[in-house]
Amino acid sequence: MPHLIVAPILLPMLTAATMLLLGEGKRPAKLVLGMISAVLGLAVAAALLVWVQEYGVVAYLPGNWPARFGIALAVDRFSAVMLVLTWVLGACALSFAAVRWHRAGVHFHPLSQLQLMGLSGAFLTADVFNLFVFFEILLAASYGLLLHGAGRPRVRAGVHYVAINLAASSLFLIGVSMIYGITGTLNMAELSARLSEGAVANRHLIDAGAAILAVAFLAKAAAWPLNFWLVPAYASATPPVAALFAVLTKVGIYALVRLWTLMFAGGPLAGFGADGLFVFGLVTSVLAALGMIASHRLAAQAAWGVVVSAGTLLAALGFGEQAVLGGAVFYLVSSTLASCVFFLLVDIVERWRAGATVVDEAPFLSATLEAQDVNLDDEEEPLVALPFPVSTALMALAFVACALLLSGLPPLSTFIGKLGMLSAALAVREEAGSVPTRAWLFTGGLLGSGLLVLIALTRTGIRTFWSEMQRAPPRVRAAEGFPVVALLAACGALTIAAAPTMDLARVTAQSLYDRRGYIDAVLGAPVRPPPPAQEAAR
Repeated sequence: MPHLIVAPILLPMLTAATMLLLGEGKRPAKLVLGMISAVLGLAVAAALLVWVQEYGVVAYLPGNWPARFGIALAVDRFSAVMLVLTWVLGACALSFAAVRWHRAGVHFHPLSQLQLMGLSGAFLTADVFNLFVFFEILLAASYGLLLHGAGRPRVRAGVHYVAINLAASSLFLIGVSMIYGITGTLNMAELSARLSEGAVANRHLIDAGAAILAVAFLAKAAAWPLNFWLVPAYASATPPVAALFAVLTKVGIYALVRLWTLMFAGGPLAGFGADGLFVFGLVTSVLAALGMIASHRLAAQAAWGVVVSAGTLLAALGFGEQAVLGGAVFYLVSSTLASCVFFLLVDIVERWRAGATVVDEAPFLSATLEAQDVNLDDEEEPLVALPFPVSTALMALAFVACALLLSGLPPLSTFIGKLGMLSAALAVREEAGSVPTRAWLFTGGLLGSGLLVLIALTRTGIRTFWSEMQRAPPRVRAAEGFPVVALLAACGALTIAAAPTMDLARVTAQSLYDRRGYIDAVLGAPVRPPPPAQEAAR
């Protein structure tokens, strides 16, 4: 079973290599390979989540070297949850792209697999430098995916996207170098153990290195004022690519949560940078909600929704309370699923608005049927309602669900995540027994940003579905409708099973703050003895 930890990395890597060996063309074969890889990857991620629920943190040594000297991988509840989320989004994006978008350019399928490889490696690595390596793998794949389909807007947005991410990667390397120069290690568990000691030498340099790392992660997480690149890039990308990109900003959030809880959740460095994360998170969420109101394109609003989610999560991390982080983990999963389905829905709506022909009569009303005791129109003719077409009902209901999810209104899952964060924040008491000011700021920021998002999406829904001239029903293929329904069903399942999933989120947050379990699992990972034949040869 421990060898299964490396499967989410090896599976997409080998699949991408096989696709490249097939050469140009042969898209049906590559599509089949990609879907098989996505389904197998999702099964492996689910198995790892079940496994860590039973055994806790498990480490794996790919090179069979001790963790202090070789590469180490580790899976805990948080990384397993992120793996499942990644592969769910990957499978849905590939299914949606199968109708037409995978034919818009070359190498879509190999790049998608490399993207999944980089994401999986970033969530599984137990070493800061290997975190940088997997960051670069997923970013290199995202550069190609962003330009998939060509076009001037994608090229212009791609230039900004590449430039800001290269700058963030440079800061990443500088911060890593400073921390390694002071501590002599980049293994996350060993780094946490050394920084937990009573006296930390050269603390100012460690603080400086951590601050530089934080700037790099904040840029990748689209925190204000380093998020100017995200909306043009995500709004210009093809819909399945943008749907997969919904989890990219969460990699920056994941890195901040992982390193902040390991390095600064306890010991002499406890609380470093918490106030900054809290302020940047609140400002990011509020300004992103205002950006959603100022936007009139659905794709831009979906991109701003990703930024609202990232800001909320940063503020929850900066709040510095374990219970708040538990609600944030639940909200992270729900908001990412909502952003993914919104990007897919944007393509259906825009295609319906741009390509459908205007009809003379409303498709939902007919005056040709004979009936008694019915309403009459202005010409005193009977007005009989006909059922909504299935595709129209799907599109409208999906938009309503996305509006509720992105704004965090009841009864859907993002509301439960926000409720968990707010109840935990307001339960905090200072020495005088009153609720601290930051709890009220946190509450106001979350409620205010949710209200602004609701106003923006309500206005867009009225303009899109009520104020437009009557159009023919949209044409939605099964491969396009299935991921939309599946993602909304996943959000519904989180709502129905809110109690056990919230318990999982709270246990996940508790394990993040309890650093000893992670440290012991990684540093205590056993080096396996060589096979008898190899030992005899020595």
